[in-house]
Amino acid sequence: MPGDWRDSVRVGALSAESRRAILEAVRSKLGWSGALAALGISRAALSRYLSGERAVPDEVVRRALGQLEEEEFLSAAGSAEGLGSLGLVRGDGSIDYGLLSRALAVASRDEYARRLILEFSVRNFREELRRMLGISAAGVRLHWDEGFETFLREGKRRRKVRTDGMIRYYRNLFARRLEGRELTPELVEEVAADENGWLRNVFRHYVGYLHRRRAVSPEFLGWVLEAVPARSYHLDVRPYRVDEGEARRTLEFLRENHQKYYLLYRLMLEGGLRVEHALRLAREFAPDEEVEVPGLDLPVRRLAELEGFARYYCGFRGSTKPCEWAYMSAETLRMLRELGELAPFGPDHRVVSRYAGRHGLVLPKMMRKLSWRIMVSAVPREVARFLQSRLGELSVSEARYEDLLSEADAAYPRYLEALRARLGLRGGAHTCTDITCAPARLQSDSPSSLARAGLLPA
Repeated sequence: MPGDWRDSVRVGALSAESRRAILEAVRSKLGWSGALAALGISRAALSRYLSGERAVPDEVVRRALGQLEEEEFLSAAGSAEGLGSLGLVRGDGSIDYGLLSRALAVASRDEYARRLILEFSVRNFREELRRMLGISAAGVRLHWDEGFETFLREGKRRRKVRTDGMIRYYRNLFARRLEGRELTPELVEEVAADENGWLRNVFRHYVGYLHRRRAVSPEFLGWVLEAVPARSYHLDVRPYRVDEGEARRTLEFLRENHQKYYLLYRLMLEGGLRVEHALRLAREFAPDEEVEVPGLDLPVRRLAELEGFARYYCGFRGSTKPCEWAYMSAETLRMLRELGELAPFGPDHRVVSRYAGRHGLVLPKMMRKLSWRIMVSAVPREVARFLQSRLGELSVSEARYEDLLSEADAAYPRYLEALRARLGLRGGAHTCTDITCAPARLQSDSPSSLARAGLLPA
């Protein structure tokens, strides 16, 4: 058959051992009877050929090749012998590079042959391929330094690591598992198989840091990000049962026994704040301070006192959980001013949780969840998201900053009314239908519009 591999075999180049091995392969494949019929020789002749008593003629070898596949031929004749008969290996053992190059070019046009070449290359020349592709990181050792810490806090493209506690956890984990180790494929595979998702995360971050410093190539970074899975975040539905009767009892207990914690619980309920944000607000309360609010080019006062309630600009963005505005009733604002002058608030929100646990009270973290439940029953959901600083949950059409601020001002009294009706909070609720009580929409940055909204003095 024209183009068949057998036509290119130089039978004369085969050694006596290879010829006997080829005949043995045919006999094993077809059996004695089949081999004799295929080769056209007698049993005695085949026995003499196999025993080496007689040399195997070229014609018999060619008939034998017709019964074998190429792999069977190469296996029988031996790789060096077989390639030599094909002309790829010369008599002195050197390789005919031109013929090899042409053979590879022909093979590359066949999908199956191309896959075989790639699989063979990856299996046998993995490290050489990585060096050729520029993805080698030989000699790079992992070391935590200030540059990496700065990269975690400020240099990452996506969610940055803001909290000191998370940085401290990453640093300790890095010291135990990665510090001083060489960045090798074995280490990459070890980390990829590790069940600790935080270890995988900090490793991925560190390779990103090395890429930023040009210590590893983009190809190596891409390989690591593909090979090492990030920590999985499972979003599941968690049923939180918050009994409003228990919440009412908790508020009554705190009003009678712990005014400062009572204030914190009111801030969490009325503003939908997290306990750490409520504590920070109480510690850093500066109602007369002027700040620049993103989206507004003029300095404004932090505190705006409106009809029956107040709005305070927090601007907390030092952690992964932001808090922009804190809404509160007029009664809560009065308590905040009075208690803030008596004694400073402690820095640790866990103390509040332990106090609640000792006295059988609703835990502080449940107040924000209860606030959300009541809030969405009284105001539109996009306004509730804005009030609780769930800005990442807003759609593009909802996230028009000035509109949501005015909508929240207009809707907030309804939420206070619902809190008073369902939890018995004293004071602060106010429903106003007079147009002079409604906050002006901040459609312009003019001082007059900001003053009408309570952000600047009139």
